[in-house]
Amino acid sequence: MTNRLIDFHTHAFPDALAKQAVAKLASQADEVHSFLDGRVDSLVASMDANGIEAGVLCSIATKPAQFEAIFRWSQQICSDRIIPLASVHPQDPAAVEHIHQIAQSGLKGVKMHPYYQDFYLDDPNLYPLFEAIQAEGLLLTMHTGYDFAFDRIDRATPKQIWDLVQRFPAMKLITTHLGGWQQWDDVQRYLIGKPIYMETSFSIEYLGPERVRKMLLEHSPEHILFGTDSPWTDQETTLAAHKSMGLPEDIQKKYFFENASKILGLRQ
Repeated sequence: MTNRLIDFHTHAFPDALAKQAVAKLASQADEVHSFLDGRVDSLVASMDANGIEAGVLCSIATKPAQFEAIFRWSQQICSDRIIPLASVHPQDPAAVEHIHQIAQSGLKGVKMHPYYQDFYLDDPNLYPLFEAIQAEGLLLTMHTGYDFAFDRIDRATPKQIWDLVQRFPAMKLITTHLGGWQQWDDVQRYLIGKPIYMETSFSIEYLGPERVRKMLLEHSPEHILFGTDSPWTDQETTLAAHKSMGLPEDIQKKYFFENASKILGLRQ
């Protein structure tokens, strides 16, 4: 049986900025390079080639002033195939107001990144922002664990995630990279088995299929989401690796499509 597919972690940029953005980001991390040119059309072509019905597109506002441009572009590219997340910067004095603006627009949620946006997940100054996201019922896709391009400072650890979930239990938090990139022992300690959404981009390349399979089977089957981090991985290669795990068919359906469709509120 061929499973339906949603990729819960992709990136692209406005056409006029794509070449520059991809080159700049690739230059910051020696271990990664781009498999696409960063344009939305190229992402959709890759999705078409791999039978991926929809991709969640994650943007990051690295400065408060970038909110409006990202917000407007997200509205422009939103479609059945591309599901954009807006982004708010925690140092933006209007961040809470922007959350209400995003909710009213019909966009599904926001993406935040503790390293590119210079914050710590357990900073109490973020609580009003999280309260607004929770109250509006928006998704919050959060980069978790370490990051290629930055020193290994504990900004979004599995322990910090668990503390945040306990403080904001109704917030629809999506942890990236299988709960915390390169902090997977602590993911096992604090998060596996808890009702916490995890998408799996950039995990199987480091852990291998056997350990990823084990972690997914030990986690809540309702809270696992397939992701690639395209264009920083090749969707075809990543999808093949995840299919090679041989998850039980009922869990495959949840993992590759049903959980994402449900939390995104898509028609099945």
